[in-house]
Amino acid sequence: MSVFFMSENMSIMYFPARILTCALLAATALPVMAHAADITGAGSSFAAPIYGAWGADSGRAADVKLNYQTVGSSAGQNQILAGTVDFGASDVPMETQKLENAHLFQFPTVMGGIVPVINLPGIGTNQLQLDGPTLAAIYRGEIGQWNDPKIAALNPGLKLPDTDIATVHRADGSGTTAVFTGYLARVSPEWREGQGAGASIAWPGGIGARGNDGVAASVRNTEGAIGYVEYAFAANAHMTTVKLKNHSGAFVAPGMDSFSRAAEAADWRDASHFAVDLLDTNGAGAWPIVSPTYVLVPVPTAKATHGAAVRKFFGYALSNGDAAAYRLDYVPVPANVKADILHQWDSAK
Repeated sequence: MSVFFMSENMSIMYFPARILTCALLAATALPVMAHAADITGAGSSFAAPIYGAWGADSGRAADVKLNYQTVGSSAGQNQILAGTVDFGASDVPMETQKLENAHLFQFPTVMGGIVPVINLPGIGTNQLQLDGPTLAAIYRGEIGQWNDPKIAALNPGLKLPDTDIATVHRADGSGTTAVFTGYLARVSPEWREGQGAGASIAWPGGIGARGNDGVAASVRNTEGAIGYVEYAFAANAHMTTVKLKNHSGAFVAPGMDSFSRAAEAADWRDASHFAVDLLDTNGAGAWPIVSPTYVLVPVPTAKATHGAAVRKFFGYALSNGDAAAYRLDYVPVPANVKADILHQWDSAK
């Protein structure tokens, strides 16, 4: 008995049945060769859009499929420490001692800006100007109306309503919150001594919402509201952003140019475990609330579950993912830093 197939040039090819049977058995014995590797990650909502885009690309180009759970930075760190995911994602770098105790390698993937968003009828995008101390006073409840003299002094000629201010903050443990409160603590002694900085703090008041999308929804649905979200969420939802006074004293609008200027002013060389500080950098035109988002992976890779596939996924993303990053309003990591990341990952013990 023989079995025949049509070849690509439409000629008929005959195979003895026993040869075909052996070939089929050999194929089923090699499932890794036939199917894409599946990896799981969890954490940052800030980074979810870019990991989704890279996941779609890598499934086709790198034969690695990603299942990513948007659970917040704190949960992302906890899950990689517990070993329930292949990588954790966090907008807050993990402490050095924790990294070393858990044998984790940490690196940034992209950078982006955290932006205040408002719902104030009659005020358009980037018409309102704020500085750090005033933003902190708003969230402390010391400034309760939009026509307060302190806000008016920053906005000469802008007609401000007497609408009450409703502050919106993250209710879940959040790297976005850690970055935002880190900035407030940097520019406001009152905030630093009173509320401090962290992924989850005791807010003086206001509305709590889960995730960047929850904060965005609360702001959209509350007249007079102000919240803070990752820039991509604000841009995609066409939300009203504001200008902020930066370290050099200029009022700047959020966007790729001002985020890139902050990254250019950063000290990457001396950043331990790639934990670079991008808050309130002293760069001309720099947006003052910029942060990398980080990935945490077990090392050495060879001993980690799906470690080789995770290395392949991020190797592909760091080498080929800049276009997707720009499209989604993230700033890619500088090329020399990417090369250093991949080198250190491969040599990590």
